[in-house]
Amino acid sequence: MARRKRPEEHDNHERWLVSYADFITLLFAFFVVMYAISSINEGKYKVLSNSLVDAFKQPKQSAELLQPDRQTMPGAPPKLIVIPAPTMMPDAGKYQEQTKKMQSMAGDFRSSLGELIDQGKVKVTQSKRGIAVEISDSILFDTGRAELQPESIDALAAIAERVKNSDNLIQIEGHTDNQPIRAGIFPSNWELSAARAASVVRLFQSVGVAPQRMVAIGYAEYRPIGPNDTLESRARNRRVTLNILADNQDEVAVIQTE
Repeated sequence: MARRKRPEEHDNHERWLVSYADFITLLFAFFVVMYAISSINEGKYKVLSNSLVDAFKQPKQSAELLQPDRQTMPGAPPKLIVIPAPTMMPDAGKYQEQTKKMQSMAGDFRSSLGELIDQGKVKVTQSKRGIAVEISDSILFDTGRAELQPESIDALAAIAERVKNSDNLIQIEGHTDNQPIRAGIFPSNWELSAARAASVVRLFQSVGVAPQRMVAIGYAEYRPIGPNDTLESRARNRRVTLNILADNQDEVAVIQTE
């Protein structure tokens, strides 16, 4: 018997359709995913759109603060509430009145202490903080002592008379040089400077200055106005400074605790 011839196998020229179909399927899935992640949250878009419209309608409220309403129901788009920015307009009239008051007080000090100012024993300066009256310890105390000399009482009493009817806070500072105390009742310059400031406070109180307006501070040798390398410079550092504070700006606020 003659062998039967096998049919010739033809090349399948349509196999590319399988790969093409797979590519189209993957491409379709890609675009579906991209559309899903790029869909717009209408709630957030409306909130942003409303806030921008309100901002452009009211340009004068550019400093206003937008805060979300925490009482909004879960799942609902947050509401925005507008809180007006606080206006901190300085009271020009009150500031000018306070400035004139302090200038008048400083002028009175310079007039009553003019002789001591000319001798370099007293210095009166004025700044935004208030009036500072620096008095050399040589006219107030003996060396290593905190009792006021009798001849200094009149000058301090004149200052106290000028400030007793005002409401300004008064900060009285005691300063020393850097020389250690070798004898006496004070173990260090800390105690000496604080005791000297307290002596001035007691004198002011006896003249009629309200004690709740005053504070006594001892700085010892740690707030010098010059080096302590000569006798003259050490003498300048030994002083008492009377600070009449402007507008009670250094008053301490007490916070109540529960």
